[in-house]
Amino acid sequence: MDNLKEAQQDMKYSYGYGSIGVFVSGVIWLLSSLSVHFYTPQKAIWVLIIGGVFIFPLSTLIGKLTGIKGDHHKGNPLGKLAMEGTIWMIMCIPLAYGLSLHKTEWFFQGMLMIIGGRYLTFASIYGTKMYWILGGILGLAAFSLFKIEAGAFLSALSGGCVEIIFGIIMYSIYLREKQKQVISDQ
Repeated sequence: MDNLKEAQQDMKYSYGYGSIGVFVSGVIWLLSSLSVHFYTPQKAIWVLIIGGVFIFPLSTLIGKLTGIKGDHHKGNPLGKLAMEGTIWMIMCIPLAYGLSLHKTEWFFQGMLMIIGGRYLTFASIYGTKMYWILGGILGLAAFSLFKIEAGAFLSALSGGCVEIIFGIIMYSIYLREKQKQVISDQ
């Protein structure tokens, strides 16, 4: 990779702007909210943690089924940044879990803040400001839900709805850009 723009283009087209991962994450948040509703907030915490482990493999599989390569060039330095962000997020999960020992809903609000912060780095990885907006909205949602003392269900549901909406928007942008590229290559 010779420059940042080239590295970002590689990441964008290799992972469809990260759209499938955002969407899959949103679905896991929704499953977690359903677990709060039908079972217990403690089980919902585990749904979110265990489900989070499957976000990358599921999004890669779904991406490949929709024509997204799912693998960046080996020399792309942004691949390392993506992995470092993942490790940072994993290191923060015990912090969110510790919050849940005081109030269960704080786990979900903490995870919204952690994931929102992680998405801010995706703006550099994919070269799109959409991730600043997504990260900002998740952070604002976390703060607002904490401030109004929202329960675990609403907190998990909020994360799911925001991510699913953004996943769909980003996938639409990816498809439009891919179509433009096909037309310009002809």
